[in-house]
Amino acid sequence: MSNTAVMSAPASTGKTKSKDRPKMSALRKKKIATNAFISFVSFILLFGLCFMIIQPILNKISVSFMTEGDLYDPVVINIPAHFTTANYQLSAKLMNYKLAFKNSMITSLTIGLLQVAVCTLVGYGFARYEFPFKKFWFGCVLLMIIIPPQIMSTSLYLHFKFFDFLGIAKLVTGNTINLRGSVLPYYLLSAGCMGLKNGLYIYLIRQFFRNIPKELEEAAYVDGAGTLKTFVIIMLPDAKPILVSCFLFSFVWQWTDGFYSRMFLGNLKLVSTSLSSIADDLSTYIASQTGVQTTVSVAYSNCILSTGTLMIILPLIFLYLFAQKGFVESLSSTGIKM
Repeated sequence: MSNTAVMSAPASTGKTKSKDRPKMSALRKKKIATNAFISFVSFILLFGLCFMIIQPILNKISVSFMTEGDLYDPVVINIPAHFTTANYQLSAKLMNYKLAFKNSMITSLTIGLLQVAVCTLVGYGFARYEFPFKKFWFGCVLLMIIIPPQIMSTSLYLHFKFFDFLGIAKLVTGNTINLRGSVLPYYLLSAGCMGLKNGLYIYLIRQFFRNIPKELEEAAYVDGAGTLKTFVIIMLPDAKPILVSCFLFSFVWQWTDGFYSRMFLGNLKLVSTSLSSIADDLSTYIASQTGVQTTVSVAYSNCILSTGTLMIILPLIFLYLFAQKGFVESLSSTGIKM
């Protein structure tokens, strides 16, 4: 009887496997169909999202190469019937693009470097050192991210309109100093970690340093390196990705900023502020060329405005194309550890 049981066991196992195969095949087909459906839905959503982002830019590119007649032609939709680059020449002339580009490049580079340097020191201090009221000060950093700068516009305006450090200027000259119309308020705010988006840079850098093992610093201390040497030689090279990203953020936001630029740099020609005067300057320019005061159509004014917008964002697109590797690497390396 035992031999009979042993001989019958493999037969029963084979029947079980043959019965399970159709079930496993059906489950696999169902899983493949589900994954295919999810992939298709994801593709549709991503395509729609990308189209919503890219379509306005493509529309501006198309309009920028159209003549004024193409704007009123109902047959012309996306492809210009008469290709022209005159809109770019006119926009560059109205914006004084060369001077505005030079000033914006210098301002954005210097402000970006200053913000990254200061925020790196502050972020490293929050990540590695203990000091009184640390959580309170870090809460203030978070408030800098949450509170919009427009809320502080009045106090910032009055502070730099009647600037006086510890009352020294009024004691010596009898009057306060008006810093509006110069780049100095930008540098003072950035050096004090109160510039544009400085709270966000501190937070990102702090999170990055917290993810670096402390054993690296301890090994450097054992080898005789001091705090400053360890920070410069050991920590900064590892933090290169997040520093590149913070510099990109700072450069781009400074390049397109209109709030601080109009508040402090009214006399300095920048690409972010020169765009708003195109409509008025266009009427004046056409009147000077034709000798007749006419009203510029809304369509043609928007065409020149779109062309100027493209001339502003084009350098940023090239910047992201060359620096996207470091940007993505920093985002993947920065955690959310509190």
